[in-house]
Amino acid sequence: MDKMTKKTVIVGASTNPSRYAFMAAERLVDNHHEIVPIGVKSGEVFGKSILDIGSKPSIEEVDTITLYIGPQHQKEHYEYLLSLKPKRVIFNPGTENAEFEKKVEESGAEALEACTLVMLSTGQY
Repeated sequence: MDKMTKKTVIVGASTNPSRYAFMAAERLVDNHHEIVPIGVKSGEVFGKSILDIGSKPSIEEVDTITLYIGPQHQKEHYEYLLSLKPKRVIFNPGTENAEFEKKVEESGAEALEACTLVMLSTGQY
């Protein structure tokens, strides 16, 4: 594998195979990226326990945060997510949030309105 693996925090992780967060986890694992699923529901995704976002789990060396929670649920997590010092935050369709995108960019990270699944399938991840 010639590409660096990108540790990706999946915010709004789900054990439901019909959810985009689940599909993204599957595709990330298939593409040899390390996943750290976090959310409000407990469970396990591809051998990784879903961490409780409310407990603000400490996660080191985060490359990417991919969001699967709507803007109305993001605000309470701004500081925590930025404290993970991601290189980029992907705002998947339905999670776009101008306020948070500005904060992400002010922190020095890249804010992308994109779809993780499309990025993976087109080799842009």
